Amino acid sequence: MPIRHMTMHMIDKKPDGLPAILHIRDSELPVSSATESLMSDLNESYNAKAGKSWGFFHVESGAYPFSGWLAKYLAGTEDFTAFSRVAVEHLTKLMEESNLSVGGHVLFAHYQQGMTDYLAVALLHQSEGVTVSEDLDVAPSRHLDLSKLHLAARINISEWQNNKQSKQYISFIKGKNGRKATDYFRDFIGCQEGVDAPGETRTLLKAFSDFVESEDLPEESVRYRTKTLIDYATSMAKLGEPMGLEELSGLIDEERPKAFYDHIRNVDYGLSPEIPADKRTINQFRRFTGRAEGLSISFESHLLGSKVEFDEEGGTLTLRGLPSTLMDQLKRAKA
Repeated sequence: MPIRHMTMHMIDKKPDGLPAILHIRDSELPVSSATESLMSDLNESYNAKAGKSWGFFHVESGAYPFSGWLAKYLAGTEDFTAFSRVAVEHLTKLMEESNLSVGGHVLFAHYQQGMTDYLAVALLHQSEGVTVSEDLDVAPSRHLDLSKLHLAARINISEWQNNKQSKQYISFIKGKNGRKATDYFRDFIGCQEGVDAPGETRTLLKAFSDFVESEDLPEESVRYRTKTLIDYATSMAKLGEPMGLEELSGLIDEERPKAFYDHIRNVDYGLSPEIPADKRTINQFRRFTGRAEGLSISFESHLLGSKVEFDEEGGTLTLRGLPSTLMDQLKRAKA
């Protein structure tokens, strides 16, 4: 993960109404094992965050100037330090207007992963701890606590520059404390939501359920395909990359690699060729199965509580919304 440029500034703002104090670093951070470790840990922490949103830049304006500053830096008319300085000054102004925000260290990092360039912007906080010196003395210490990463965004520079139709080249963390707590940071980046990751993931899972039902596959085969989908989605979420539907289709059925992809296209679920994986939605997509004395039951875990109700005390399942083919068979048997 080569680091092209990295720098950090400090916004000293307390939740006491006093003005923020901005501490500017006047040069880039040198690339070292420490900065490389920081970049790796930041990516790992960022990718692990659930509930991220995906979007694209607003048209550059006085309200949303960030994309213009970034474009000037990438064009070579402004260096990275100058770009980060004007950006953090704007962030400080927005932070001042927000009564819900506190300061921290603002990291700007332009790095490469594979063949793709990214810009990461994150507000980092320090935590108190202790350290042991070479003389075995115990002393207080402070460290960047990446487990408390609440305000951060990542811009896929390569996609922004090369795919003008994309609406998902920016991802950002949606805070747990409500929209107001993160609105000013989203506005700082100048991002508008373009892709509903949970909704897109739910649609993909619906398409998958429809596909395996239409294929009338054995339960063992359904379990294998479900595990393949979950493993692929989880791995892409861990990398912070979108899922490629054509690639997923090939993994689900190696003998007919286009079958699932063609099903998505033919039914027209409205999915893009690449969609972000929402970890929380994926984790809810599991299957319960059971077989005994001629009775075989299988259903997806997210249906529990809606279409399937479990009475633990009575040992019974109540099913709603039975498949039409099963309903027809039952009606004929009753007649």
